[in-house]
Amino acid sequence: MRGAKLLVACLYLAAAATVVVRAEDPYFHHVWNVTYGTASPLGVPQQVILINGQFPGPNLNSTSNNNIIINVFNNLDEPFLLTWNGIQHRKNCWQDGTPGTMCPIMPGTNYTYKFQPKDQIGSYFYYPTTGMHRAAGGYGGLRVNSRLLIPVPYADPEDDYTVLISDWYTKSHTQLKKFLDGGRTLGRPNGVLINGKAGKGDGSDAPLFTLKPGKSYRVRICNVGLKTSLNFRIQNHKMKLVEMEGSHVLQNDFDSLDVHVGQCYGTIVTANQEAKDYYMVASSRFLKSVITTTGLLRYEGGKGPASSQLPAGPVGWAWSLNQFRSFRWNLTASAARPNPQGSYHYGKINITRTIKLVNTQGKVDGKLRYALNGVSHTDPETPLKLAEYFGISDKVFKYNIITDNPTTEETKNIKIEPNVINITHRTFIEVVFENHEKSVQSWHLNGYSFFAVAVEPGTWTPEKRKNYNLLDAVSRHTVQVYPKCWAAILLTFDNCGMWNIRSENTERRYLGQQLYVSVLSPEKSLRDEYNMPETSLQCGLVKSTPKPANPYAGA
Repeated sequence: MRGAKLLVACLYLAAAATVVVRAEDPYFHHVWNVTYGTASPLGVPQQVILINGQFPGPNLNSTSNNNIIINVFNNLDEPFLLTWNGIQHRKNCWQDGTPGTMCPIMPGTNYTYKFQPKDQIGSYFYYPTTGMHRAAGGYGGLRVNSRLLIPVPYADPEDDYTVLISDWYTKSHTQLKKFLDGGRTLGRPNGVLINGKAGKGDGSDAPLFTLKPGKSYRVRICNVGLKTSLNFRIQNHKMKLVEMEGSHVLQNDFDSLDVHVGQCYGTIVTANQEAKDYYMVASSRFLKSVITTTGLLRYEGGKGPASSQLPAGPVGWAWSLNQFRSFRWNLTASAARPNPQGSYHYGKINITRTIKLVNTQGKVDGKLRYALNGVSHTDPETPLKLAEYFGISDKVFKYNIITDNPTTEETKNIKIEPNVINITHRTFIEVVFENHEKSVQSWHLNGYSFFAVAVEPGTWTPEKRKNYNLLDAVSRHTVQVYPKCWAAILLTFDNCGMWNIRSENTERRYLGQQLYVSVLSPEKSLRDEYNMPETSLQCGLVKSTPKPANPYAGA
């Protein structure tokens, strides 16, 4: 009898253990080999960065809350890092992949990223943050699907396609880096790519995607380029916008979409036209002369080439601004959780602090630099987060060297040093990006999504708040600012860590137009932030220093 009871107890414990294992979010393991290769995106052989032999890199397909493990082997001759643009890394900036949070993966070594798109869905991408590697590739699509139990506000598509559009230079990333280090600008790009290719446009191109007549497809469009806003359109087809950088939006049909650097749109495209070939078109915006490329769509069983008559793109930034104003959050749809997106009433929260960030450019010692509030950021050898974690911040950087409301005098003269500001945990902040220049800016915030409540011409004043969209502004991670305009975003800084606010214009970021936000846990609690992983790389002043004994504790 005793043996029978013991057997029953063991079976019960085994069943309980099985339940625990099944309840854990699944793990997905990847091994990525990063190498140089040769490709001819614009017809000229040049060095590119491959991931597992692919340019662009492999699409990373995930589902909300999956645990993603990626072992990255750096076979380049330079240090390398990847960031996961739009993934929030809740409590875990240790995996964010920026020079302010991580030591680079040195040549001939490897590092294993471990992260989770916690309570996220949507269309994103990854890319290198070291040097000018982004100009050589190393980027790819990253999609996060909804869990099966969470309904989405559209029918299941026949298939899911990722479209990566970008400007492109025929000079190598090392040559472009020399230009910037020497105080020169990159200048005008040589071409535009769709998924790493420039179409010939004569009907001889292989199709990038195949469509079944009558079926609908999820088409995710991301601008992974260096500096150029691009317009995307498809011959004879409407694009129904359904998602934007992790948020379901009110669904409207568009003939074309302006996609600024760092932005991603999720659309539904229905194959409801005559069965033949059609061109996808990507063209530059806001340049003196338009650069255009094509990619081919083919209907299964279709007969006939694509028309050589390409759909025209829009002109001027007023059109683009009006399109931005048409985007609305879908208040009734569920995102990664079953509660409706609109259950979070951001417009009723009191603003506790306003930070105005003014972008400028100028010369320091005769060389071009870009700045925010008069400071041009430079990355120290010791990553900012590591300096903070090891208690040696004062040896690496100073906090709050810029003011929240800079004067003209403060922005006039540029100084070069690490730019880090403190923001109190869980405060609701208004950030205003003010662009006095003649070019379009694109701003990204790591670790968060924010409500882009307004983009308007002129100079921001508190009275402009009456024009904010305080009901259904889209929650996203990247916002554009047009020439002589400003943009306002609202968010709660509830994700502890060291997070990058940067220009997605790679030239501007590389030459200093970025800063870091330090959000610390007041209680130093694991509820707010994870301790530094044992596998994290160490460099700079902490290269040989033992890790602190778990400064964050509790739950």
